[in-house]
Amino acid sequence: MLHAFSGVWALAAAFISHRQAVFYFKLFGSVYLFDGVLGLITGSGCLDAGIFINGFRSLNDIEFPARFFANLPHIVIGGFAVYVGFWLAKRVHDHFATA
Repeated sequence: MLHAFSGVWALAAAFISHRQAVFYFKLFGSVYLFDGVLGLITGSGCLDAGIFINGFRSLNDIEFPARFFANLPHIVIGGFAVYVGFWLAKRVHDHFATA
């Protein structure tokens, strides 16, 4: 459900305005990246409520390669969204403002 919601939110933001799309990338990217890093470090994420249900899992419970590959999509997608929202959107805005 969370993935479906974020996709619908992205689509709605894209149709509403450039400003809303940038806001989506900033917020979604930050939260998604944080969830990936948290999962990598602790073995539990926050978006699936794992950190609240399971707490901080012992790092021995889940081996590093499993934590790495399980959280890699969140880190890559969240990192890209942060890049788009905070850096690329500013460059595009500055480019069109001076043109």
